[in-house]
Amino acid sequence: MSEEDTSEALPAEFKLARSRVMYIENKSNGLEGEARIGRVYFSKSGKTLYYRGKKFRSLKGSGFKANYFEVESGNHYWISGPRRDRSDRLYGGNQGVEVDDDVKEEYAAYVQDA
Repeated sequence: MSEEDTSEALPAEFKLARSRVMYIENKSNGLEGEARIGRVYFSKSGKTLYYRGKKFRSLKGSGFKANYFEVESGNHYWISGPRRDRSDRLYGGNQGVEVDDDVKEEYAAYVQDA
C-alpha cells in the first residue's frame, strides 16, 4: 500500500496529521503475530492511531503484551517505535517482520544510524 493509498483511508481531518514510522504487531493470536514496520498517523490529540485503514486506541496499561486495540475488531496490537538493532519482537529478532514499501528508505536510514 502506498503512502497515497494510506492517506486515502484516513478521515479528512487527519490527512495532514503527523506521522511516524513504527513497529506494529498483531497480538490477537498469541505472543508473536504478524508484524510490520510502517507509517502510523496520529490524530490531533494523539489518542487515536491510524494504520492501513485501521483505527487504534490505547489499552491504557490493561493489555497483556499489547498496548493498543483495533477499534473495529477489538484485536490487540503492540505498536511502538522501531528499534535500531532491528530486534523489535518481544523475544528478540525481526524474523518475519515486513517493511512497507513506502517507508523502506526511511527505515533503512534509521537503523543504519545505529
